[in-house]
Order: sequence, then structure tokens, then C-alpha cells
Amino acid sequence: MFAAEGLDPTALFKAVKLNPNCLGDPNARYPVDAVSVLWEMAVAGSDKPNLGLTRELAARFGNVGLVGHAMASSPTLLSGLQVMANAMALVSDAATFSVEKSDHGYVLSLGHVGNKRPVPRQRTEFGLLTLLMLCNWLTRRELKPLAAGFAFPLPQNLEPYRDAFQCELRFNQTTTFLLFNAKDLTTTLPSNNPTVLAMHEQLIANRLHDMGSQDVTEQARRQLMSRLKNGEPKRGEIAALLRMTDRTLQRRLNAEQACFKDLLDEVRVESAQKYLADDCLSLAEVSDLLGFADQSNFFRACKRWFGMPPGLYRSQMRDRSS
Repeated sequence: MFAAEGLDPTALFKAVKLNPNCLGDPNARYPVDAVSVLWEMAVAGSDKPNLGLTRELAARFGNVGLVGHAMASSPTLLSGLQVMANAMALVSDAATFSVEKSDHGYVLSLGHVGNKRPVPRQRTEFGLLTLLMLCNWLTRRELKPLAAGFAFPLPQNLEPYRDAFQCELRFNQTTTFLLFNAKDLTTTLPSNNPTVLAMHEQLIANRLHDMGSQDVTEQARRQLMSRLKNGEPKRGEIAALLRMTDRTLQRRLNAEQACFKDLLDEVRVESAQKYLADDCLSLAEVSDLLGFADQSNFFRACKRWFGMPPGLYRSQMRDRSS
């Protein structure tokens, strides 16, 4: 995609000290922050504030490999998207993806985990547009989202966003998302095939096993990351998402010397550090994103984690970075 935008990918990868040969290996992974630096350099070098934000580029370069073939074999778009949510580790170990029912339809949310620096908005925009074009490819239709949401302020030029997403645009959101009506997601896929789906699901299970992604602790961590914003997740809820009983999840976490309560706390600490580094988020919004029922619980947790209230911790983070 960078090459199609007139950039020299080899020079960019060399500058960030990434091996471009790994691009051909579906099991290879680049550090999340290094990829963000790559995007930052690409945007600066191209002088294009909306680098990659075109439908043609997102459709051509948004390949999700084996997971995409499994999605295409699924009965409906909704079930195909759920395949991707369950197998996201094959696409990226830094990205999170969830599909959730809402009063207005279905919300498809994208995020990142493990990053210490802010993810460039261009990287997020390209990922969201890639998701939209993937939905179009799966359904063989031009789907019209009800809305596209972005976790950054209103840009000066809205025209590229209107051309790309062709729907209502919402900025300064707590998450990055597409909102679809329920009818679009329950559409039968023209390429659905139960036999082929079963074959691809077995291949996915084998690949996940080979990658070591069947580690239940890591699977639970990813689910917690993507669902905290909806309130504190319960162990039974996470177990259901992992297709196991509550007791099985507890037993397998114990076998990996992990505890659900401690895992939830670890995920909240990691997320709190990321959210508090973002001055665009109020403390009330950070509390909500961490799944706390009320802000007082968030303040008490911060004192336990950092030895100080969240406002003071944010101030110290700002002082260290300046």
C-alpha cells in the first residue's frame, strides 16, 4: 500500500529496523509500536495526511488470508465476522476486534493492545476502511454503514472520510467502530459452504495451536481487552466467548498458573496507562473504558496500582514525556 502511494517501503523498513522479508511469512509478527513508527514516517514522507484512505487501496491490500477464506465460507456476514473475532491472533497479535449487538444494529469495534505510544490515526483509519471493504467483498454488495466512529478529534478536511466510508461520521469517540443495521449482518453470504467452512476452521485451529495461541490466559486477556468498555466482564461471559464452561476456564487458567481476577486487574492496569496518556479522554471516560461501575472505584484502583489518584498520575506522565 505504501508503494502504491509512491513511497519506498524498503527504505522505510530499514529506517525502523524491520525486516521486510517477514512480510511473506503469515506467522511473523512486528512489534506494534514499530509499526506505528513506520506509519508515522510514511505519512511524513508522503505529505499525505490521509495516507491509504481510499477504497481501492483498502480493497486491494486488506488481505486477511486464511481467516478471510473461512469468513467467506460462513453462512452469514455476522457468523463470518465472529470467525474473525475468534481467530484474530492469526491476523494480528496487536489488534482487537469485536462484534456486539446494540439498540441500532451491530457495532464492529477495532482496537490495539500492547502499544506504549499512540497509534497513528492513519493506521486506524486504514484498518477500519479495510474492514468495510472486506464486508463488501464477502457479501458482494456495497454495504452502507449507519455510522463510522473514530477515537480522535474532528479533522480539518472531512471529504476523504465521506468518500471512503459514505456514512455518518463521528469523531472524539471512545472506540473506533462501524455501525451496521442488523439486516446487513444477517445477509446470507453467496459463497457460504459448510464443508469448506469446516475445513478452514480446522486449519485455523491447527495454525492457532502451532502459534501457541491456544494459551487460554492469552485468549482470555484478548477478550477482556475488547470488552472492558461494556462494563466489568464476568468469568462466565469470557468462558462463553471462548466456547467453554465457567469451570473449564477456571481449571485451565489454574493449570497455567493464572487467576481470572488477577488477569482482569492486569488488563485494567495496562489499559489505564494507555488511556491516561491520552489527554483527549476525560477521567470519567477512562473509568468507563476500564469497565468500572462508578468513578470512585476507578480512583481507588489507581491508588492501588500507581500509589496516587488518576489525575496526578496523568500529570506525572505528561511531565515525563515533556
